[in-house]
Amino acid sequence: MLQPAIFLGHGNPMNALAENGYTAAWRHLGENIPRPKAIVSVSAHWFVPGTRVTANQWPETIHDFGGFPRKLYEVRYPAPGDPDLARRLQSLLAPLPVTLDESWGLDHGTWSVLRHLYPDADIPVVQLSIDQRRPADFHFQLGRRLALLRDENILLMGSGNLVHNLRSYVWEEETDPYDWAVRFETKIKEKMLAGEFESVINYQELGKEALLSVPTPDHYFPLLYVLAMWQQGEPITFPLEGMDGGSLSMLIVRIG
Repeated sequence: MLQPAIFLGHGNPMNALAENGYTAAWRHLGENIPRPKAIVSVSAHWFVPGTRVTANQWPETIHDFGGFPRKLYEVRYPAPGDPDLARRLQSLLAPLPVTLDESWGLDHGTWSVLRHLYPDADIPVVQLSIDQRRPADFHFQLGRRLALLRDENILLMGSGNLVHNLRSYVWEEETDPYDWAVRFETKIKEKMLAGEFESVINYQELGKEALLSVPTPDHYFPLLYVLAMWQQGEPITFPLEGMDGGSLSMLIVRIG
C-alpha cells in the first residue's frame, strides 16, 4: 500500500497555536492516513541556492518570522531527524549534488502543521530545500525521482500555499477571497484533476491571476513535488479548501 503524498497550505504562522477549521483538518488528516515511518518535508521557507537535506539527529525548531507574540517563539517541535534517510535522498537524487546540512532544522512551514498532524513529535522528519535558482519543471522532476519513497512508508509533505500574496492579505478580520485568487485556485484544481500537469508546472501561462496569486514561486513549488508523486489511476482529493485573509489558499492536496 502506497503512503499518500500531501500538500498543505500552512498560512499564517499563528495557526501553529490556533484551534480552527484549518488545524482541525490537519489533525483529521494525521489521524486518517497510514502512520508513516518517516516524513520528508519540502517547505516554502527553505528556499535557497542549491539542494540540501537536513542531516541532524535532533533538528532545531526554527522560528523564521518576526513580529508575532512571544508564545509562538516558545513553541518547540522536538521530532528526531533521520541521517540515514538524508543520505538516501542524496543517493536517489544523484548525480545532482545534494548537501547534507546540519545548520538548518525544521522551519515553521514544517512544524506549524506537523504539531497538529502528529502532536507527539515522535516520527523522524527531514527537510529538503528548494533550489531557488531552478525552474518549476526541475522541482517536479525531483519529486518524480523521490516517488518510490512512498513504497517505503515515507510521507512526502509539501508545505506552502497555492495562492500566496501577502501584499493583498487582510490581517485580523474576516474578508471574502479575492476573485483572482479564487479563479487561479479553481484553474489549478481543474488542471490537476484532468491530469494536465504541464499546465500546473507552467502556471505563469495561466494569465494575470497567476501573477497575482504566485508573485514569487517559493510557496507554490512544494505543490509540484507532491503532484509528481501521482501514479496512474490514483485519486487526487482536496481534504480542505478555503482562503485566509483573502489571498492565502489553505488548500490541502492529497495524492492517493
